[in-house]
Amino acid sequence: MKLEGQVRIPSGCAIAAVISREGKRMSGEIIMKAIKTMHERSNGLGGGFAGYGIYPEYKDFYALHMFFDSRATRKDCEAFLKERFEIVKSEIIPTRKIPSITDEPIIWRYFVAPLKSVLASMQVDEKEFVARTVMKINTEMDGAYLFSSGKNMGTFKAVGFPEDVGVFYRLEEYEGYCWTAHGRYPTNTPGWWGGAHPFTLLDWSVVHNGEISSYDANRRFIEMFGYKCTLLTDTEVITYIIDYLVRVQKLTLEEAANVIAAPFWSTIERKTDDYERNKHIFLRTVYPSLLVTGPFSIILGYNGGLMALNDRLKLRSMVVGEKDDKVFVSSEEAAIRTIEPDAENIRFPAGGEPVIVQVKDGAY
Repeated sequence: MKLEGQVRIPSGCAIAAVISREGKRMSGEIIMKAIKTMHERSNGLGGGFAGYGIYPEYKDFYALHMFFDSRATRKDCEAFLKERFEIVKSEIIPTRKIPSITDEPIIWRYFVAPLKSVLASMQVDEKEFVARTVMKINTEMDGAYLFSSGKNMGTFKAVGFPEDVGVFYRLEEYEGYCWTAHGRYPTNTPGWWGGAHPFTLLDWSVVHNGEISSYDANRRFIEMFGYKCTLLTDTEVITYIIDYLVRVQKLTLEEAANVIAAPFWSTIERKTDDYERNKHIFLRTVYPSLLVTGPFSIILGYNGGLMALNDRLKLRSMVVGEKDDKVFVSSEEAAIRTIEPDAENIRFPAGGEPVIVQVKDGAY
């Protein structure tokens, strides 16, 4: 008889998040405890975290987290960055050696501001410039991977169980008003440092449990607009879809959710409100290639909030709870109860129903 952990678990992977509506900063220990509860949903081939509000002293600068295969690659990439950015701080990301995390690359971070002269010559805004820089490094520089590029936020990921990844990155030394986490059980794609979750672009970060059967159609569409999927896993494309829909196309988060997990046509036809019905018809007609099919539950982090979303058939588990100013999201209620035994308003959002939590204006 095969034991747990020796068989393929297609419903595996664990996701978790906690956010303070008041913008109160919490130690990274809280999210490490939550994700550790779901250890059996992972297999040690990937774990990671995203923290928001963790760099208040550098909140006006983009925090670039990078993996390098060699010192030479780092020097070449740094020379490239200096042509495009003012680098106000450059340092190795602090880690601690533990037996369960091995073969680590060089892990570095830069706090940068785009050079105004370069922005003027390219005639793009800051965010578009940074997004293009991410794509250029990840597609053209062998051995360099820019895996986090937002302001006052950062991702930390590796090959390993998530609780070990948190210890490796010394997350207890960081404080943020929002944390997300992922424990990976890869089924169709390789387990490697760049392929661990979260996947990010600018301040967007996505953790995902499931499989995307529409990946090829989604990727072909989004790559027409300058995005490049280079990290060998389907989740990456969700991050770029959200960036395209919200930052570029100016949709709201709820509208973006209605593209990604669009209602069935039969559901749209039954809507009695003309405005709602026409809105859904418009979104499904204009963005048909960005409908994400297959089982998924995702948590999207961004500066000032988060969004949790299931596929429209709710084929993956996701539970939401609250306590005081905090909102919790997880694959399992047990993870929420571990960090907040008295959690209230426990609920299981319906398929395609976005749960959006905003931090109070000015709180972070």
